[in-house]
Amino acid sequence: MYRALALSSACLLLGAAAPPDAAYVKAVDAWHADRETRLAAEDGWLSLVGLDWLRPGENTLGTAPGSTVLLPAGTAPAQAGTFTVEGGAVRVRLLPCSGILVNGQAVETATLKTDADGKPDVLRAGRIIFYVIRRGERLGLRLKDPEAPARKAFHGVARFPVDPAWRVEADFIPYATPQVRAIPTVLGTSEPMTAPGLLRFKLKGRTLTLEPLIEDPAHPELFLIFSDASSGKGTYPAGRFLYAPMPKDGKVVLDFNRAYNPPCAFSHFATCPLPPKRNDLPIAIRAGEKDYGQH
Repeated sequence: MYRALALSSACLLLGAAAPPDAAYVKAVDAWHADRETRLAAEDGWLSLVGLDWLRPGENTLGTAPGSTVLLPAGTAPAQAGTFTVEGGAVRVRLLPCSGILVNGQAVETATLKTDADGKPDVLRAGRIIFYVIRRGERLGLRLKDPEAPARKAFHGVARFPVDPAWRVEADFIPYATPQVRAIPTVLGTSEPMTAPGLLRFKLKGRTLTLEPLIEDPAHPELFLIFSDASSGKGTYPAGRFLYAPMPKDGKVVLDFNRAYNPPCAFSHFATCPLPPKRNDLPIAIRAGEKDYGQH
């Protein structure tokens, strides 16, 4: 009887799936740990506490109720200065008593670089940092606070177990001419982004395609915004992000174990792009990060 049990156990072991390569799991775990560190940094996405859109002309800055850019009480005077929007540019004028610094310096006036111009100019009022963002024709001030409740309550992002089956090689099919796509955003607007081609791959017995984008031509890599059959059923309803290296010999490795939630999964003050319809996969990608829940 004992021999029969031993043989049965051996057969079960032989039929079991091989455990994932330890070095591969360690690499994905390290990537995710770094991802969580950046999320929880003092100026990470979890520190977002405000987004105030600017109007053409003069916009007020301070802690007084009704200020266009409203700072938390105790971080600046009631009236601290103004932002003037003219000709697509933003100029700040700070009152001498404001205590607000621009790039660490006390200034009276300055024309501010936005996040669309590279690294934006950063203003600081006490513990609050803020800077100008450009979204299409709109300009706004994004505020971050290291004491944000979302940051203080953060305990990590749940994810699926690492499984090498979700790491696949795709064929890259380049377009004769890169295509400019209007990518929808949570603001109800769209942002133009460049698609260099199409990725075709097999997963779970299906032949699938995704269209990657190029965010920064100066530092090219493939950026994928996708949804799938798990969206809203265990993963973030508005889809997830994934980066991949540029094609090599017509091939691209897609590792869905590194699929992650967009900033909008963590804050109402983010302005995320949404998956285009062509990137809605008909299967459930149960890999990478799970839905973070309410924020």
